Amino acid sequence: CETCSKEEAKYRCPRCMKYSCSLLCVKKHKLALSCNGVRDKTAFISVNEFTDLNLLSDYRFLEDVGRTADAAARHARHVHSPATKRLLYCLRNKARGCNIELKTLPVGFTKRRENSTTYNSMEKKFYWHLKLIFPHCHAEYTLKGVPDDKTLADILKPYVDPVESDPVVCQRLKIYTASPQSDIRILMKIENRSRNSVR
Repeated sequence: CETCSKEEAKYRCPRCMKYSCSLLCVKKHKLALSCNGVRDKTAFISVNEFTDLNLLSDYRFLEDVGRTADAAARHARHVHSPATKRLLYCLRNKARGCNIELKTLPVGFTKRRENSTTYNSMEKKFYWHLKLIFPHCHAEYTLKGVPDDKTLADILKPYVDPVESDPVVCQRLKIYTASPQSDIRILMKIENRSRNSVR
């Protein structure tokens, strides 16, 4: 033991490579040398001493750096100002007043970032962010600012109506525009189901 020089050494400090025999000697050497006991991942190693373990250590170190940088970027981008938090609180309260169960995803989720739903206090109206998915054509359309008093028939008219729909959209959604309106079914995704439940 390099601390007490009495007992046989059992431990080696990952940081300063000093040998110790017990926890007491480990603590003493940390105090005496101001050593934190954490291995220095950036310590220089000559090419002659470089092994596969050092290579693996360097690779993991770079991965950790990448994760830390990504987390810092996400955190900086998604820290909400008090004004934004106030708006979200107001939106939830208005939804509760209209008997709507409004749930929001945590900060950092893509759907949370993309959602543009707002409430207009002057008109006393919600403007929803909608996503229309046409599974038979593998087509998706995102609508922003859809007023809450607009019917589903009016929302879908520019997409499935053979006369009023855009020619490009009409061509893409041919299966829907060619079918009778009574054959089209509108389904809404059920949220908050347990992970293994059968849909």
